[in-house]
Amino acid sequence: MLTARPAGWRLCAGWRLSASCLVTLTAASVLAAVTAARPAMADSVRDAQQWVLDAVNAPAAWPVSQGQGVLVAVIDSGVEPSVSDLAGSVVAGPDYSGVGTKPSDPNWGMHGTWMASLIAGHGHDGGANGISGVAPKARVLSIRVLPDKKDPAWAQYEREHTSRGQRALARAIKYAVAHRAGVISMSLGYGASSRVVRSALQDALEHKVVVIASSGNSGASTTDQRRAHAPYSFPADYPGVLGVAAVDQSGNPANFSSDNLSVQVAAPGVQVPAQGRDGQYWLVSGTSPACALTSGVAALIKSAYPRLSPALIVRAIISSARHRPAGGYDDQVGFGTVDAAAALSAAAHLTSYVQTGHGLRPASYFGGGPAAIPPPPVRPRGLGQLVLFCLLAAACLTLTATAASRLVLAKSRGAVRPAGPAGAAPGWPAGMPPAGMPPPAGMPPPAGVSWNGESPPAATPGDSQPGQAQSGQAQAGQGDGE
Repeated sequence: MLTARPAGWRLCAGWRLSASCLVTLTAASVLAAVTAARPAMADSVRDAQQWVLDAVNAPAAWPVSQGQGVLVAVIDSGVEPSVSDLAGSVVAGPDYSGVGTKPSDPNWGMHGTWMASLIAGHGHDGGANGISGVAPKARVLSIRVLPDKKDPAWAQYEREHTSRGQRALARAIKYAVAHRAGVISMSLGYGASSRVVRSALQDALEHKVVVIASSGNSGASTTDQRRAHAPYSFPADYPGVLGVAAVDQSGNPANFSSDNLSVQVAAPGVQVPAQGRDGQYWLVSGTSPACALTSGVAALIKSAYPRLSPALIVRAIISSARHRPAGGYDDQVGFGTVDAAAALSAAAHLTSYVQTGHGLRPASYFGGGPAAIPPPPVRPRGLGQLVLFCLLAAACLTLTATAASRLVLAKSRGAVRPAGPAGAAPGWPAGMPPAGMPPPAGMPPPAGVSWNGESPPAATPGDSQPGQAQSGQAQAGQGDGE
């Protein structure tokens, strides 16, 4: 117990940091809005924090998991490793902020230390006093990418181009992945997207890192500026990132919490007790503490079910959320408030559908797995059938080619004797009956043609044939001469 500190909480009126995820078009990024409190006796700190732990149902989850073996990368303003409730749990990482403030400066890493205590604080005096994070046995990897507002270099940082801050964030994400972080917590935001950050996040997801970010503190601007919803904040709005909004002690959406479609779940974010880099305890408000608490829930799942993919861990958190809004979703609290114990149960259920065991043998599958797949309606063809079909196809091609060649040959032979007029036998003059049909009765054959189909021999002068017109003409000529 820290008896030297006066008991009770007292708000310091008007003391604020810039709002985390309070998106503006000019600022590179911003941190969580907080209200400071005077130090309190350590046991009263835990009492004051109990509503937060109960709101996310953390105590019910601790018999299953306390985050052991999981490294949570806190990409923020830095984490002071020597504070009582984080002692031995912080791994110092690089400083990508681009400013020269030393860690010994009292304004270095205040915001980041608050967030780390909510994720992995383990209290002190045997753990009974002070801040308990949601995952008290997890470790924290501190990566600094920006200063606090009271940092001596804040003005310098604000003048820098946004792209510099985005590149720093991308480097921080890559560092976290390279050093085997299981969860990345980002209680910060930018007003615009970045290709390099999105690429780094994709790499994190491919390495099975769960990524969580605060959705922003621009909720008040929705009414003030008559907007349909608050402006989007990045990285919360990137694909694969779990965006978190803030609720108060009653479970109602915080008035500052951004309402847009990046919101997937909510967590306490109004006057949440946390330990600062000075070792004192503060009441912090914003979507930043909501993000940190949710990151602790992700660490619990990652510890208990390390083979579960980031997408399924996010699914477990979303599907198990309580206090769901009407219709199942809205853009103020997403799918509801995170529930650590229920999320672990959902993760256990999802784990039964993925590969488990030393040999990565499938235990069971969605829909019953391969055993539930009906046989195909047509049996797959084997090699013998394929060969048979090829031979049949070749035979059909051969027959087709033979028939075509004979047809061409027949047509070429028929061209020697051209066909006569319609209705006439081939090769015969017009007026001839079709081949094979007898001539009509009394029909004389055409000139120069006999009915037997042969031309008669040419007649010579004086020759006569009985019954022919030539004889009758000769006779008639003789009669006239008499």
